[in-house]
Amino acid sequence: MPIVVQRPRLTIAEKCYFPAIMKGLRITLGHAIRILLRKKKVTMQYPEAKWDDHLPEHYRGAPALVTDEHDRERCVSCQLCEFICPPRAITIIPEEIPAGDEWQKVEKRPKIFDIDMIRCIYCGMCEEVCPEQAIFLRKDYAITGVSREEMVHDKKKLYEIGGRREGLVNKWNELK
Repeated sequence: MPIVVQRPRLTIAEKCYFPAIMKGLRITLGHAIRILLRKKKVTMQYPEAKWDDHLPEHYRGAPALVTDEHDRERCVSCQLCEFICPPRAITIIPEEIPAGDEWQKVEKRPKIFDIDMIRCIYCGMCEEVCPEQAIFLRKDYAITGVSREEMVHDKKKLYEIGGRREGLVNKWNELK
């Protein structure tokens, strides 16, 4: 047996769009008048003035790889960031660490680590999921390039822009 849903009865004022349009115009004009009376610049003159001093604490910028305080790479090629990335902007190809290397207990490291900055949506999920704290979001919003190839950051460039981070890294922890 079909369920019949009764539509609510609308009043004449609800059937007309005019009161809703007037309410929207009143709100818009109110905001415009407040901005004009404030006499404060609303538009930032971009290349000369930048947001660097005014970025909020929770701002998420471009992802980059970081090294530890001894310039060792933190990434263990677990590929969690690649799997969790919604737009599939991260590509990782792992390689095994050769026998005899002092860090062979880790088993693998990234041979290729690319992030396509055109596809990246700066969601921060890669940073949250990384068990080794190898990937961080920088407070950078001006990422430019002349070609699409320039916007794909490889491992070398990601380490170059990421810099060094201090703190506990599970990769180097002997108890793990």
